[in-house]
Amino acid sequence: MARGSLVGGAVSTTVGVVRGVRELDAPTPCAEFDVRALVEHMLTWGPALAGAGRKEGVPPREGVRVGDDWTAELEAVLDDLVVAWGDDGAWQGTTHMGGPTEMPADLVGGMVLVEVLVHGWDLARASGQHPEWDDDVLEFALGEVAKTADQGRAMGVYGAEVVVPDGASTVDRVLGLTGRDPRWKP
Repeated sequence: MARGSLVGGAVSTTVGVVRGVRELDAPTPCAEFDVRALVEHMLTWGPALAGAGRKEGVPPREGVRVGDDWTAELEAVLDDLVVAWGDDGAWQGTTHMGGPTEMPADLVGGMVLVEVLVHGWDLARASGQHPEWDDDVLEFALGEVAKTADQGRAMGVYGAEVVVPDGASTVDRVLGLTGRDPRWKP
């Protein structure tokens, strides 16, 4: 699967999860966020991540609050990520992710895919869903997280690694590297 279609693969499954979320006050595996705060986080950063795919310096949105039509709004943000990162050219050269720091575009694209996948899993767990992402998406995400996990922990983006058993699924290995316990339940 080409990198340009990987974000679309992650988004399609995550959109299905979003449509199944009913309780905004439910806890998530992401300790600092309940569902509402996690959706607000995704709505805040989504435009900046899409802007990075277009090589536009779009800042994160400020003051985002979940409204009555939050599902449609989040779907639109996720769909915009698919468009922005769907062209393989988005993954080339450098870009900015919501600030002045120039970063390799392929690094940012990998971060975008992991963000969609992991927060999709967070929402799924919080709402009792059990989605399945394509193997190509999961393998790519695992490679990206493995490259950046130490840096992510140093920046406070990831928690301490959760050791998963030998033979764990690819999604569980991704989650463990990001500091999430694949066995988490609300």
